[in-house]
Amino acid sequence: MALIGYARVSTDEQTTDPQIDALRAAGCKTIHREHASGADRARPELKRALDRCRRGDVLVVSRIDRLARSLSHLLETIEALDAKGAGFRSLGDPIDTTSPQGRLTLQILGAVAEFERALIRERTRAGLRAARERGRVGGNPGIRAGLASAIRAAHEAREGRRDADVLRVADDILPEVRAMRPAYPWETVARSLDRKGSRRPDGGAWTGPALARAVRRLARDGFVDAVVLERTPRRRDSDDLVTLVALAARALESPTLADIARHLEGLHVRTPRGERRWSLSSVQNLLARAVGQGLLPDRPLADPTAPRRRGRPAKSLR
Repeated sequence: MALIGYARVSTDEQTTDPQIDALRAAGCKTIHREHASGADRARPELKRALDRCRRGDVLVVSRIDRLARSLSHLLETIEALDAKGAGFRSLGDPIDTTSPQGRLTLQILGAVAEFERALIRERTRAGLRAARERGRVGGNPGIRAGLASAIRAAHEAREGRRDADVLRVADDILPEVRAMRPAYPWETVARSLDRKGSRRPDGGAWTGPALARAVRRLARDGFVDAVVLERTPRRRDSDDLVTLVALAARALESPTLADIARHLEGLHVRTPRGERRWSLSSVQNLLARAVGQGLLPDRPLADPTAPRRRGRPAKSLR
């Protein structure tokens, strides 16, 4: 079990030293420091701390407000850790999800949060009804007046929400993006994510443009190399196909030639002759070239137990 610390202060003038001392005393060997507002959910160091957590690890903070300013953000973060099999501990609060008492406290907080959301919804409806009865117009007065400061603040808030949305799905999309871009176009990567059940932050299916916009945000913040944003070559020459077949062989688990052929057909990759259907011999020839170019290790291909296709034994890479 690894204890991973997270320390945050709001301004550069403040220091994280007291938090660092407390976290080290608690046994944290790795500590992520950040200067950012607690209201900002798109925090790069917090994202890196969460990414580092594996099953059995525990994210540790000195106090809850160092992690989140809202109960909803706190519960959302703990839920993400729980999905990984990781825990959460606050040194200054009675929350430790690795203990029964801490989990009971968390359940109480969850019930309080749901009650709070219900109250906010009811107050909002009542306020809107009262405003309409008095003939008031909703919306931001500064924006209606065309004030540059109000428009800028609204834009920054909207961008912050979008950044936070993208960070929530980063772990789902980045492995596929790193493996397929820029060799494959965005639409092809989006179809591959759709087949694996990955969804956009709003729950919809990924499209090429939406995926490209999301990855640009992640590349801007340093979560993925900008090389994935390069333009996909328009023409697939022979060397491109060698690379694509090598990528498919590495992406599939214990693939056979038939598996790779179906994978390429599913991504609408044309054969060297421009055909839609891939033959096993075409796949095998390109794999041999990939081995020769050092893109794949030299492994035996024969596997008599592999499933048959088109009347001949499928050959495995492993």
